[in-house]
Amino acid sequence: MTIKSIYPRPRFYYGLAALVILMLLGHFWYTFFVIGLAGIAAFFSLVLIDVLLLLRKKGRSIDGKRMLPERFSNGDPNKVSVELQNFLPLSVGLEVIDELPPQFQIRNFNRQAWLKPGEAWSFSYNLTPVERGEYHFGHLNVFVHTRQGMVSRRLHLACPETVKVYPSFMQMRKFEIMAISDRLSEMGIKKVRKFGHQMEFDQIREYTKGDDIRTINWKATARRNQLMVNQYQDEKSQQIYSLVDMGRTMKMPFDGTTLLDYAINTSLVLSNIAMLKHDKAGLITFNEKVRCMVPARKEPHHLQTIMEMLYNQETGFMEHNLEALYATVRHKIPHRSLLVLYTNFESLKSARRELPFLRRLASNHLLMVVFFENSEIEQLIHNEANDLEDIYRQTIAEKFMFDKKLIVKELERNGIHAILSEPGKLTVATMNKYLEFKARGLI
Repeated sequence: MTIKSIYPRPRFYYGLAALVILMLLGHFWYTFFVIGLAGIAAFFSLVLIDVLLLLRKKGRSIDGKRMLPERFSNGDPNKVSVELQNFLPLSVGLEVIDELPPQFQIRNFNRQAWLKPGEAWSFSYNLTPVERGEYHFGHLNVFVHTRQGMVSRRLHLACPETVKVYPSFMQMRKFEIMAISDRLSEMGIKKVRKFGHQMEFDQIREYTKGDDIRTINWKATARRNQLMVNQYQDEKSQQIYSLVDMGRTMKMPFDGTTLLDYAINTSLVLSNIAMLKHDKAGLITFNEKVRCMVPARKEPHHLQTIMEMLYNQETGFMEHNLEALYATVRHKIPHRSLLVLYTNFESLKSARRELPFLRRLASNHLLMVVFFENSEIEQLIHNEANDLEDIYRQTIAEKFMFDKKLIVKELERNGIHAILSEPGKLTVATMNKYLEFKARGLI
């Protein structure tokens, strides 16, 4: 390391200020001039000793590393760890400044500690991204200083790194664990009783006590001269497609996260649970044109393919094009499937404009439209009105909320299932509807 890595500390400037004052007083009293000269000699001696201690070249001085996860989960706390060790033969103070990605807008990151010779120190902190994409970490800067504290030496202990931020796979794993252990009700997901016999035929076997007499196969019974019943298994391998709108209406933020990210996180959870239920999961993203399509499959690595496709999808400033979406669905999805369309309507007029294309999608598939309540407008409604202007605002807000409910009625009147949900409750609401469709045998 060269002298360029040496930086003055506050104590250095305090000492300089004291010397300047002594030399000014020395113009009037000779005693202060003598004290000032002695102070200059002592001051620069201390600085020189500090520099020599910090720039020692034999052996290691301070070693450290920053440990990042392979990928970050969007909207969730992600742990970052730092480990440091002092190899100097003296106690030193450390000031750690990590160069965090600009997306976090954190400019005051600072950790400090004192380390004895040979002592190690580790700490961790959490970062919560609110948008997907690549995040670039800079150097891990460590400023080392001695007890004298005149100067510090800067060390770069970690090279710049890049971490990809994926849709919320932590949320996905949480729902997956609950589904495997049959504890989805703890997440707010309702258990729905199955209706009728929405089953696939498996085999014919002998009747045993307790079997449903409605499953008796009379032809097989006549041939074998003993009671035979049909055995069924749950219907599997249905196709579930998440249709994610990336138009400008999905750019609206709530709690720092865009509607697109809420939709992507929910579609990832739904795809994972659908595959656990032995269904096939697929994906289509679109705005003014169809951006990507992942055919419905249920292979072990298919979820990773969906995640890789979703992590860098961004909203644009163009209106979505449902005509292009309908053309893609018609030519690429020949079999009846569950289509979960994540979009947003802010007015009844805009919803009615899209109804013809939604009806066409619903004619060949089971269509569920998922759109969002404006939670900020709802909060405005419940605020206390202090003047006439507040009353006007609340009246307009109630009109917007009423329009959202009318959109749901309009969609259901046209045979289209609809979910109107707050962004934070979107995943639970969508999962409840999917499980209801499974129980009712609609897919």
